[in-house]
Amino acid sequence: MFDGTYFGRNNGWLVFRADRKNIHAIKIKSERIDIIQEELRFLEKHGYEFKSFIIDGRRGVCKMLKMIYPLTPVQFCQFHQKMIIRRYITNSPELKCSKELKALVNEMTNMEEESFRNELKSLQKKYNIFLKERNESGEFMHKRLRSAFRSLRTNLPYLFTYKKFPNLNIPNTTNSIESSFSHWKPKVKIHRGLKADRKEKMILFLIKRS
Repeated sequence: MFDGTYFGRNNGWLVFRADRKNIHAIKIKSERIDIIQEELRFLEKHGYEFKSFIIDGRRGVCKMLKMIYPLTPVQFCQFHQKMIIRRYITNSPELKCSKELKALVNEMTNMEEESFRNELKSLQKKYNIFLKERNESGEFMHKRLRSAFRSLRTNLPYLFTYKKFPNLNIPNTTNSIESSFSHWKPKVKIHRGLKADRKEKMILFLIKRS
């Protein structure tokens, strides 16, 4: 799995992690697809083989991985999918359709792909007319709710990959790397007076220790 984290403007780090330890990190200004691709190639040149990828939903990453590594399983982080839905419909939705969608997504980790897919289709069919309602200007009235459904349809092929390859022990979330980030930032913040080069050494030390 890989993800970027930032310790200030233009002070980001792209971290690659496997088997519960960080294996590579590079300083970045932005988490661009071409940089991710380049660093994956770098790891390959140093003897790494990729049995699976766990991604957090950054646009274009899945497409890039499937193009370059078409036979390598990709797992979309279920936690990030829940967060995406929360952004669209809020954590306390008022619409009945939104409430039912939230309940379904909350049960995702306890479901099989076929059951989840069927429940999602059933929910869309149930509220089909509602989701197509338009205002006087001809625009859809429930744009964010429609986007939530679209996100699930798009990512569904990758949400249950970990269950299709049990022998690979693929995590269903990127929590392993995210938790590392949450530990580093308070420690770096305490030493906010450090010069840039010493701050960078401290960050690298924390990355290598995790």
